[in-house]
Amino acid sequence: MLNWLWLGFFVVAALAGLSRWLLGDDPAVFAAMVESLFAMAKLSVEVMVLLFGTLTLWLGLLRIAEKAGLVDALARMLGPLFARLMPEVPRGHPALGLITMNFAANGLGLDNAATPIGLKAMRALQTLNPSSTTASNAQILFLVLNASSLTLLPVTIFMYRAQQGAPDPTLVFLPILLATSASTLVGLLSVALMQRLRLWDPVVLAYLIPGALLLGSFMAVLATLSATALAALSSLAGNLTLFGIIMLFLLLGALKKVAVYEEFVEGAKEGFDVAKSLLPYLVAMLCAIGVLRASGALEFGLDGIRWLVEVLGWDTRFVDALPTALVKPFSGSAARAMLIETMQTQGVDSFAALVAATIQGSTETTFYVLAVYFGAVGIQRVRHAVGCALLAEFAGVVAAIFVCYWFFG
Repeated sequence: MLNWLWLGFFVVAALAGLSRWLLGDDPAVFAAMVESLFAMAKLSVEVMVLLFGTLTLWLGLLRIAEKAGLVDALARMLGPLFARLMPEVPRGHPALGLITMNFAANGLGLDNAATPIGLKAMRALQTLNPSSTTASNAQILFLVLNASSLTLLPVTIFMYRAQQGAPDPTLVFLPILLATSASTLVGLLSVALMQRLRLWDPVVLAYLIPGALLLGSFMAVLATLSATALAALSSLAGNLTLFGIIMLFLLLGALKKVAVYEEFVEGAKEGFDVAKSLLPYLVAMLCAIGVLRASGALEFGLDGIRWLVEVLGWDTRFVDALPTALVKPFSGSAARAMLIETMQTQGVDSFAALVAATIQGSTETTFYVLAVYFGAVGIQRVRHAVGCALLAEFAGVVAAIFVCYWFFG
């Protein structure tokens, strides 16, 4: 899938460039396309420098949390809920701890770090699967929740915004939190419907109702604030939450007699290994998208969508953020490149860039997750996983657009 997507970017760019040269008498388009290749390659390295630091920092902190027993405590706390949502998984099974760690990494926005943990969880679930080729209910629920983007603290989004010069990188914290809540809720409800899970079970309700009430109360308070106040609150909440989690990990580690510095360094080494493997993918996708933009093909496609939106009588400012949404189901690196490109061309705090950042933080690479997670255990029949995951993805995109109009419109 990624091979065809990447090749397609260059083929479309070449056709657009030829049309501008032959039909539009614009031979300079090829110079612009070549210049874009080198500019995007340079930008890839600049982004990677900060990405190295971000992943190294957070995987180091996550290692401290794991050694302090926080992950095991979360697994025990969520045990009764998992028993109802994944009844075929025995209590205390290693898969539950791995699932919790995966959700924790996703919650911190460390999608690249979450993947290896998620693969271990999927393999653990496969040991309970009576079929070697058909996805079990537990595997589907785990995958759809992953595909719904469980991001609570999108540190990588903050990092990209900081790298592009945003005065306040955490400005999109609350929009992402609300949009990802919508995508996760839709993902859970769709799987529950297909698997006939009893969400009205008293234990399940004991977990879901307080969360729903808290989120509803929070949104009710937000509804009373102006756009300026919403942006200021998002900034304050993002920074306080970010630093609060860091202090929680460190203090809990110290109380549990964890050698916090040594464990941080061990976890940071893993972050370095994860980060260095991303540069080739980032170069590949940023260069392809840069050529696509320089050829005029991307703008031509967006103009078509913009015309349709105008015909419907809607505001068109969100259209420039759609490239991120359109490629996100297929490739995280392509969506990341689209986001960076949007911030560069539109401005890091432009409405389009804020929508693109919110979409990036509240959606997931659905087809990539399906291919990697199920491919790792030889699953061929995925049953209702694709439909439920895409429904969650669509809910995240729509919610991101509406929330950004609410906060920044």
